[in-house]
Amino acid sequence: MSKGIFIGLSSLLLFLVLTGCEPVRTSKPTEESGSLLPAGGYGDQAHMNSKRDALVAFIQGRLTGPDGIYTNLKDTGQSAEMATGHEVLSESSGFMLRYYALTGQRDMYDGMWARTKQIFDLPSGFSYRYSPLLSKKYPVNAAVDDLRIIRSLYEAGQVFQDDTYTSEAKTYGQRFYEHNVKDGLLYDFYDNTYHITNDSITLCYIDLKTLKLLPIADKPKAAFISNMLGISKKGYLGDNFPFYETRYEYQKAAYSSERINTVESLLTILSLAEIRQHEPSSIRFIKDQVKAGTLYGQYTKEGKPTTDIRSTAIYAITAMIGAELGDRSLYEDSIRRMNEFQVLDSGNMLHGGFGDTGSGQAYSFDNLMALLAYAY
Repeated sequence: MSKGIFIGLSSLLLFLVLTGCEPVRTSKPTEESGSLLPAGGYGDQAHMNSKRDALVAFIQGRLTGPDGIYTNLKDTGQSAEMATGHEVLSESSGFMLRYYALTGQRDMYDGMWARTKQIFDLPSGFSYRYSPLLSKKYPVNAAVDDLRIIRSLYEAGQVFQDDTYTSEAKTYGQRFYEHNVKDGLLYDFYDNTYHITNDSITLCYIDLKTLKLLPIADKPKAAFISNMLGISKKGYLGDNFPFYETRYEYQKAAYSSERINTVESLLTILSLAEIRQHEPSSIRFIKDQVKAGTLYGQYTKEGKPTTDIRSTAIYAITAMIGAELGDRSLYEDSIRRMNEFQVLDSGNMLHGGFGDTGSGQAYSFDNLMALLAYAY
C-alpha cells in the first residue's frame, strides 16, 4: 500500500502561491558534452523492465482517459481548489513526453505532444490544469510544467535526430521567457486573463538545465542564470539538514518556508545536480536516508520529521539524482525502495501502479515520477 505525496506538485505549489525500452547507454555524458540525456542510463541495467512494463500498462490502461492522464484514478466533481479526480495536468503531459523521448518512442511522443497542445495551449503558455467534466481550461501556467515540456522537445530533437522538435522548443521557450521572466527573474506562473505574474519563485520550479536552453541573447541569459542559480544555492538550509527553503519572495528579498517538503527539496537538488552545482552534504544525507528507508515526506527547518509517511515520488527523485551523478548504488537503492510501493496483484485494479489499495486511489504524480525514474 503506497503512502505518498499524492497530489500533483504543480497544482499544490501553484495554489500555495495563488493563495518501448530505453536503449542502454554505455557512456556517461556530462553537462559539458552537450547531451541532454540523464548521465546514468541505469534504467534497463537495473533489470526492472517487467516492473516498468506493468506500470506502463497501468498508466495507459487505467489512469489515462480521452483528454490525458487522470490526476487521480478515482473521479470527483472536479471543482476543488486543487486538481482532483479525472482532471488532467500539463505536469503529467510533460512527464510522459520526457519518458517517450528518453525511451525513443517517437510515435507515442508525437501523439502525446499533439494532445498536449490541443488540451493545454494558451497564448502565453500551457494551462496547468483542464477539467473534462466542466470543460474548463484554467488560464494560468506553472513555470516548472512549461519548462518540462520545453525540455522534452529538446530531448526529442536529440533522440530522434530531428531539428523540427528543437525548433518548436525554441518557439515555446521564447514565449515562456517573454511571460514568466521579468527583469532577469523567473516567476511561478503567468495569468493569461489578467496578464500578471505572482511575486515569488518556488525553488523547485527553477529548472536550471532547461533555463540554460532558452533562446536568449548571451548577456541577458548569463545574468538570468546567475540570478536563479544564486537564489537556488542561497536557499540551502545548512550541512546539518542539507535541504532547501521553499520559496523566495522578491519584494521582501527573503526566503519563506512553513515546512520543508521533501519532494520540493529533492527537485531543487536534482536541478542543481544536473549542472553540477549541488552540495555534497545533500547527496550524503540522501544516500544515508535512502539506504535506511527513512526519507520522510516533510521536515521542520531544523530537520526534524513531521511525519513518518514515505512516498513513491521521493524515491523516484533520489533515483534520478543518482543517475544524474553516475551513482549507481544510489539509483539502485532508490529504485528498490520505490518498488516497495508498487501494487503487483493481478486481481487488483491497481496492478502495476503505485497507489492505495484500501481506497483505490492512485495519483498521477507518484506514478509518472516512478515511470520516469525507470527511464533514467
